[in-house]
Amino acid sequence: MALNSILDPVLKPILTLPPFWGILIISLIIAVIMTFIYKWMTDQHLMKALKDDIKKFQKEMKLLRHDPQKMLSMQKKAMETNMKYMMHSMKPTIFTIIPIILIFGWLTSNIAYLPIMPEQEFTTTAMFAKEIVGSIEIVPPENFELKSNMTQEIIDNKASWTLIAPEEGEYTIEYIFSGKSYFKDIIITTKQKYAPVKETIKNSELKMITIDNPPLKVLNLFGWRIGWLGSYIIFSIVFSMLLRRWLKIH
Repeated sequence: MALNSILDPVLKPILTLPPFWGILIISLIIAVIMTFIYKWMTDQHLMKALKDDIKKFQKEMKLLRHDPQKMLSMQKKAMETNMKYMMHSMKPTIFTIIPIILIFGWLTSNIAYLPIMPEQEFTTTAMFAKEIVGSIEIVPPENFELKSNMTQEIIDNKASWTLIAPEEGEYTIEYIFSGKSYFKDIIITTKQKYAPVKETIKNSELKMITIDNPPLKVLNLFGWRIGWLGSYIIFSIVFSMLLRRWLKIH
């Protein structure tokens, strides 16, 4: 994939770390970069003045509760000032949005799921359009152990198989439906690596093929297990708040 070829040299070493530390480091790096870009691209004197004005308007509105007309006038000024503040804050966001999307795409491709390991049982599922009936056949790679029948009836718009791979490697599973073959790549490895878990199929009654790589959980907060995205958001908020306070950014 083009995305992986661009970001692998920079981010791939992080995959050798435990997921917690990998996401923590990526969150910190992104927070530092975005904080400095924000500081560089905004007029901090203006941002402070606007923020002070907003606070002043909020205090005056509390004092004008007995006079609705003056309060509405003050509220209008507060909203206009807040809009100016938001518009200035948006400039760095627009500048950084594309790199962030690229990094998130890379993380989804590399750290959202656990790998399927040798001798690990896994499931693959073929998903169909509504009201499709019939059967579908699977042709697993050589030496794969098939724990279910090779031919499965389509029930509730899907058919599933359970398999076990003998050893590490990159393989291709074949699915035969209505006389046509479809293929899904799979990676068996002990490393943090996996093929795309979903394969969307166009112009066919067979709509999607999936491999059930287990979702990777990074944080465990009082029994609530959180994946990479939720963990990134939590780390990012904490780092951004600390950096903004340390650098006195408004």
